[in-house]
Amino acid sequence: MPRTFTVARSILVEASPSAVYEQISRPARMGRWSPENLGATVVGGDRPAHVGQVFEGRNKRGRYRWTTRCTVTAADPSRRFAFRVHAIGLRQPRLRAAIATWEYRFEAEDGGTRVTETWTDDRRSWPAFVADAFDHVATGGKTFAAFQRGNIEKTLRNLKRELETPVHP
Repeated sequence: MPRTFTVARSILVEASPSAVYEQISRPARMGRWSPENLGATVVGGDRPAHVGQVFEGRNKRGRYRWTTRCTVTAADPSRRFAFRVHAIGLRQPRLRAAIATWEYRFEAEDGGTRVTETWTDDRRSWPAFVADAFDHVATGGKTFAAFQRGNIEKTLRNLKRELETPVHP
């Protein structure tokens, strides 16, 4: 079976595209929604990121923890936010390699926003048998595409729940 290199899922959030973008474009906040990400260290603080900005993401899967280095590749307010993951390591992202690209698109729909999250596997130079073996171990027996599909669905549900819950003083 050929590898799947891109997975995308969407959800309708009852919030404006600008409100959703405002949250997603702050990498330090991703840990609030993602089942795997614990947030990010961002130079310059908790502000919407800009193209070219580099940040380090902290991640966990079960008992395993690692850090990634990412660079923002798109920051178009209310429309699109994307970053590529290009280094990984346990405590420091020392191993440089094309790993993945994450993209979020925001489209006004029915008074809210259709949020589409896309994961693209950038490990295209890996031989299929190496990627398959790595994926099997790293995901507990799934392909990375299947694993990321589940993560994206959880992230989007969590984002929706948070942005649609009224804030009480």
